[in-house]
Amino acid sequence: MTQELYQNAIKFAGEKHCNQKVPGTNSNYLLHLSNVAMEILVAYNFKSNFDINYAIQVALLHDTIEDTDTKFEELKDKFGESIANAVQALSKNEDIALKEDRMLDSLMRINKQEKEVGMVKIADRITNLQKPPIHWSKEKIIKYCEEAKLISITLNNKNDYLNKRLESKIKEYESLFNSF
Repeated sequence: MTQELYQNAIKFAGEKHCNQKVPGTNSNYLLHLSNVAMEILVAYNFKSNFDINYAIQVALLHDTIEDTDTKFEELKDKFGESIANAVQALSKNEDIALKEDRMLDSLMRINKQEKEVGMVKIADRITNLQKPPIHWSKEKIIKYCEEAKLISITLNNKNDYLNKRLESKIKEYESLFNSF
């Protein structure tokens, strides 16, 4: 892995997400991005059959279009068209009315990209399957878990290690709402 690529991506993401917190916490959003990148790094330690430089940059930048004022062209100019296309695929299209349809659309676009893009989506969901915010209803928790299952099924051919890890996190998450 090229450290300069990591440093450039995390610096850009840090500046773009500077005022953002991990939902339900006081933690800076870089914590989430670092955790997604860590999942990719650990997967690479198990099987190095993917482009780690590409995957790490996408992991660190994956929420810049969706959650900040970053535009596709800005990412393309700074990181190249492939990275910008990956981040765009990982971003939900807000022009689509139903949230469920936005996820399906994003998963369809992810599956048209390199496998690393799907790996980042899986790593993102692994990272997000922690104890839900206390204000979430049981219905919302169940719906989030069902969405994780859809991600697992739709992206099941991207990376065996990450697929198994997501399946394990889904089981843990299910135990949370089964205890209600």
